[in-house]
Amino acid sequence: RHTEPWSMATSSVSKGCFVFKPDFKKRKISVPIEDYFNNEKHVSEDSKLRFETYHLLWQRIKSETEQLQEELNKNLFDNLIDFLQKSHSDFQKNSRNWGCQMKLREIPTAALILGVNVTDHDLIFRSLTETLQNNVTPYIVSLQAKDCPDVKHFLQKLTSQLMDCCVDENSKEVKSVNTPKKTNYSMDSLSSWYKTVTQNTDPKMTSKKRTTCRQWQSPPVVLILKNMESFNTKVLQDFIIISSQHLHEFPLILIFGIATSPVIIHRLLPHAVSSLLCIELFQSLSCKEHLTVILDKLLLTAQFPFKISKKALQVLTNIFLYHDFSIQNFIKGLKLSLLEHFYLQPLSVLCCDLPEAKRRIKFFSVNQCENVRRLPSFRRYVEKQASEKQVALLTSETVLKEETQLLLEDLHVYHMNYFLVLRCLHNFTSTLPKYPLGRQIRELYCTCLEKNVWDSEEYVSALQLLRMLAKDELMSILQNCFEVLNSSTEKQLGSTTQKVKDFLSQFQNLDADSKEEEDACGSQPKGLQKTDLYHLQKSLLEMKELRRSTKKQTKFEMLRENVVNFIDNLVRSYLLPPESQPLHEVVYFTAAHTLREHLNAAPRIALHTALNNPYYYLKNEALKSEEGCIPNIAPDICIAYKLHLECSRLINLVDWSEAFATVVTAAEKMDANPTTSEEMNEVIHARFIRAVSELELLGFIKPTKQKTDHVARLTWGGC
Repeated sequence: RHTEPWSMATSSVSKGCFVFKPDFKKRKISVPIEDYFNNEKHVSEDSKLRFETYHLLWQRIKSETEQLQEELNKNLFDNLIDFLQKSHSDFQKNSRNWGCQMKLREIPTAALILGVNVTDHDLIFRSLTETLQNNVTPYIVSLQAKDCPDVKHFLQKLTSQLMDCCVDENSKEVKSVNTPKKTNYSMDSLSSWYKTVTQNTDPKMTSKKRTTCRQWQSPPVVLILKNMESFNTKVLQDFIIISSQHLHEFPLILIFGIATSPVIIHRLLPHAVSSLLCIELFQSLSCKEHLTVILDKLLLTAQFPFKISKKALQVLTNIFLYHDFSIQNFIKGLKLSLLEHFYLQPLSVLCCDLPEAKRRIKFFSVNQCENVRRLPSFRRYVEKQASEKQVALLTSETVLKEETQLLLEDLHVYHMNYFLVLRCLHNFTSTLPKYPLGRQIRELYCTCLEKNVWDSEEYVSALQLLRMLAKDELMSILQNCFEVLNSSTEKQLGSTTQKVKDFLSQFQNLDADSKEEEDACGSQPKGLQKTDLYHLQKSLLEMKELRRSTKKQTKFEMLRENVVNFIDNLVRSYLLPPESQPLHEVVYFTAAHTLREHLNAAPRIALHTALNNPYYYLKNEALKSEEGCIPNIAPDICIAYKLHLECSRLINLVDWSEAFATVVTAAEKMDANPTTSEEMNEVIHARFIRAVSELELLGFIKPTKQKTDHVARLTWGGC
């Protein structure tokens, strides 16, 4: 009997199936996000503080990234705005000049070369749309190829988006009255709608958008075609031809988003159609240059305390360079690194600004002090101290907190000096032939993170090349170094800055001295006498050896040698690897394997692991088995997969089916009733067919005509 309140609702004379929707309000359980920071392996009492620190630091990084992207795109957007305003001015003037009238038949078109990083294009187009709406026109439409299979859908999408581009309340009323019927999408209806909207809109009315973007009584209509390469050629051609005929009453401006090359325009459009376009090219910033700026502002600075190790940085840059060239994906990988660092490292609570970190150390608990003592870098630091100080650091909480504050301050000063000297070294080596230390600063940074850079052969080769630089090149490099050192707000390298300035003044004073040396060299008497060819050659060789042995360095060469030695001493003093600094684990993320697992997935290995060892993912104790054994309770596809690994290139389906049935029915008592046994065999056979179909879908086997009742195996090596 039903005793539930809803039992009466299910009472029926006939049998039926009754559906009750679950009450989501009762099932919903809110869990604070910071509780997820309580890792099973690293239980700590400051998980909430670590999460808040992570959130604040990420908001700072995100804000800096957005500002950088705006600055990088500003030049491109300004050029586009100038082009749009200049193109539409002819339509506003309505000139009767024959040249202007011929130009009015051409659709102004901006070909925007964005590069192959297609995943970043949406962000660029969103920023471009917002900029154009604020500065040029409220009528901005963005279309994608998947929404425009033919001209009808093209015009339908264009019309529907234009109807949403309202400037004020009056235009909304006009829109509701003059919206074309759904069955009639044409350029004639768009032209009449545009004429009605622009005539009925009072140019004296003001609004937030209109005061900035409404510069004309008849603003242009800007159509952005994202990823032009994907559009149907016939659809593009027909639309351009139709639009050019209505250009005098419907001022259209096209923006082509191109990922490859501008040549694609002439490949997609014949001359008769491309001649209807007035095309101007606009090149966005290279994605590699964009990455260099992002790294320079986010990682190669002491502004943000968070840093990543060489291996972690290589994982992110390799994914960027060899997979997608996507800045957005690189930033997501950086965010994942930051999240994993605060999740895995209990002392990441100190990964914040120096004053706040020193304040938090004062309130450290006993467990947190023990976490500091467990750090490998801190252990090495303690071993180098005197015995009395070692005892104090290991036993006294007060002494430990004071020493930790000093070490964090030293780490902050180390990073400030490190990045200044790194940029100076990059200025010296980035123009050398064959770039022994890398052309990009990220390559030099990875080298310095890994080891002592002065111990590498590339560094020795770079110093040899520096000793052959000309005066102008050296002065230019020193000037760049002076600007780098002088730009720092913290004057940690004040004497170094003055030394570079002295070198520059000494090079400038070399001109007068070099003229005197040339005069002295020209006044030397020649010691050759009249003789035969043999003695002449012998005398020349002897004089050459004598000059080589007694040659003195000029003032320029001595000064150049001093500069090279100076930069060498800077590198050896300040470019020590981060592992040499105590407490570097607090700010450096080193779990590169975690990034690789999340960002650089290997689906084939994951499939093999799931099918060969289902316990790895399902965590069911019953699925544990010894090497080479096949548990009968494993999923059917796992049993079939393990059996197929034991077969050769061609697999007999009959033998495979019998082996499958043997494994499935192992340790089970078969019923003596022949009817029940036959039904059981049919069920097992159906399970086998389904498992084989799934393996074929995953690409492990395929049908073959070489033998009857056989399939061909496609994978080898177990992965």
